[in-house]
Amino acid sequence: MENYNISRGKHFYTIGLSYKKADAAIRGHFSLTEDGKKNLLNQAREEGIDGLLVTSTCNRTELFGFAQHPFQLIKLLCEHTHGTVEEFEKVAYVYKNKEAISHLFRVGTGLDSQILGDFEIISQLKRGFVLAKQAGVANPFMERLVNAVIQASKRIKNETQISSGATSVSFASVQYILREVEDVTNKNILLFGTGKIGRNTCENLIKHTKNTHITLINRTKDKAEKIAGKFNLRVKDYADLQSEIRETDILIVATGAQNPTINKELIYSKRNLLILDLSIPKNVADDVAEMDNVKLLHLDQLAQMTDETLERRKQFIPKALEIIAEVEGEFNKWLETRKFAPTIKALKKKLKTMKDNEIDFQRRKIANFNDEQAEIVSNRIIQKIMNHFANHLKDDSNTTDESLELIQRVFQLEDTYK
Repeated sequence: MENYNISRGKHFYTIGLSYKKADAAIRGHFSLTEDGKKNLLNQAREEGIDGLLVTSTCNRTELFGFAQHPFQLIKLLCEHTHGTVEEFEKVAYVYKNKEAISHLFRVGTGLDSQILGDFEIISQLKRGFVLAKQAGVANPFMERLVNAVIQASKRIKNETQISSGATSVSFASVQYILREVEDVTNKNILLFGTGKIGRNTCENLIKHTKNTHITLINRTKDKAEKIAGKFNLRVKDYADLQSEIRETDILIVATGAQNPTINKELIYSKRNLLILDLSIPKNVADDVAEMDNVKLLHLDQLAQMTDETLERRKQFIPKALEIIAEVEGEFNKWLETRKFAPTIKALKKKLKTMKDNEIDFQRRKIANFNDEQAEIVSNRIIQKIMNHFANHLKDDSNTTDESLELIQRVFQLEDTYK
């Protein structure tokens, strides 16, 4: 990317890890809070990085940005998470330049999601760009690229049915409950955590189980009360968590804590309990699964449960790929123009200087010289010359470097790459 005049960084990289190779525990080590993202971006700016986008969801953590070497970005990620370089190397991926761009298109359009066609990631990318802009690391390339991915995502959503049907993790958890729990309508259900996943799960529970014995607990009680008021549900204090767990049949954990919030000590050993942990990192201690009366499932296990909806979505992948190829191709055409933009700009400046000098000479030589008419004619000629050069460079990308060198030499332009 160094010849594209878009960044001080030598190459554009994607570095990250996802559900494909990293389990929930490892993904948890590399997850970033909102403050963590901000701190990472601020440090990147201080280190001279001028283009960087950060995303961190339950399924992936990725950095998209410019650097001299990918280790600059890997180091940033490890310094702001609990992950180590050794862990990262075992499960991570690194893409460079055009491959990094292609990967972002696949991620942003839901083709790389754990649940095919899940468009939740696009809102994360939008938020990531806002944070990058606030931190001063959102260069024009990043803005153009994110907008192109958003455009592709919208088209795929509107022109295909790849996102049809409900297949979110929250819906998958309710499907599992309906399939595995007898008489679910009369079971006591406790939802711990009322963030986005918690809210969605709650709505799906109400809609599909017809259960009115649902209790909500959240560290910030007023958030739980807002949701409870909508559905007329019970809300209990965080201090009541242990006593409520001991009275429940189904516990759904959707908190955003960095360490487990549910352990053996909170669970009554003589009551059967189904626990669904929808949190990243895991918020239920692993040894809870050792208890005889407990069945524990994590988000990854629920997401792996394929159904007819997902199978139906797969038939729209070819059309989605066509749309991506079209939008990505347009982006790459724009990118190619960045190669010669400084030379074209320098050439226009040189021609304008030549024009001004000539008009000044003719003004002194010719009586009643018409400045206004001379300006109009000469500016039109310059624009036609510029268009010819620009079209040649666009149409013959194989010889762009040679053409740029020739233009610079003929018109004695300054080295526009410096």
